[in-house]
Amino acid sequence: MYFALKHLHVTCVVLSILGFTLRGAWMLSGSALLEHRLTRVLPHVVDSLLLLSAIAMAVMIGQYPFVAGWVTAKVIGLLAYIVLGAVALRRGRTLALRAAAFLAALAVYAWIVSVALLKSPAGFLVYLGAH
Repeated sequence: MYFALKHLHVTCVVLSILGFTLRGAWMLSGSALLEHRLTRVLPHVVDSLLLLSAIAMAVMIGQYPFVAGWVTAKVIGLLAYIVLGAVALRRGRTLALRAAAFLAALAVYAWIVSVALLKSPAGFLVYLGAH
C-alpha cells in the first residue's frame, strides 16, 4: 500500500509542477487560458491528492512535522510555495512581481523535492556550502 501511495504522490508532484509551470507561462504571456474553468479546478484536484497521499505516507512511516526535521522543512517549504504561487498567478500587482514570485516558487519547489530525496532539512542547500 505504501508504494502505491508513493507512486501516486510522485505522479502528483510531477503533474503539479507541470501545471504550475504551464499556468506561469500563461500568466507571463497574458493568455486567457489562465482563466479557463479546467485550469482553475484541476490544480486543486491534483494538489489535494498530493497532500492526502503525503499525509497518508507520513502516518504509515511515522514521520511527522516537528518530529522529523525533513518533514517539517517540506511543510514550511510548501507554505512558502503556496504564498509565492498565489502572488505569481493571482495576487501580484505587477508583471515583474508576478514573474519574480513565479521563479522563486519554482526554486522553492525544487528545494522541497531535494529535501524529500535527501531526507535532509537542508535539501540541495547542503551542496551550496560544500566545496
